[in-house]
Amino acid sequence: QVQLQESGGGLVQAGGSLRLSCVASGRLDNFNAMGWFRQAPGQERQYVGSITWRRGYTDYADSVKGRFAISKDNAKNTMYLYMNNLRSEDTATYFCAVRNMDWGSWGQGTQVTVAS
Repeated sequence: QVQLQESGGGLVQAGGSLRLSCVASGRLDNFNAMGWFRQAPGQERQYVGSITWRRGYTDYADSVKGRFAISKDNAKNTMYLYMNNLRSEDTATYFCAVRNMDWGSWGQGTQVTVAS
């Protein structure tokens, strides 16, 4: 079982930047990718992007392409989400997860609020 812990959320002005972190612990040999998701109040959880754990291939939702970037540090078992040019519609709770057959082992989430 993998445990995930997100951090780095906060309040930022529109156009600003934030970096989120997701630290993985526990059994780390049974997933092939880590990903970021977000959920705004009253909305369904939305895919943000992901990175393959071995080769570092990234994928992004269209809504964040060109503004967000995902990286990883395998030595620290950590994935990062760099968020630039933030917009009010990016306000949400951000979660990380790992993928084996499907996404799971969700973290508790970290709140990102973008003030316009």
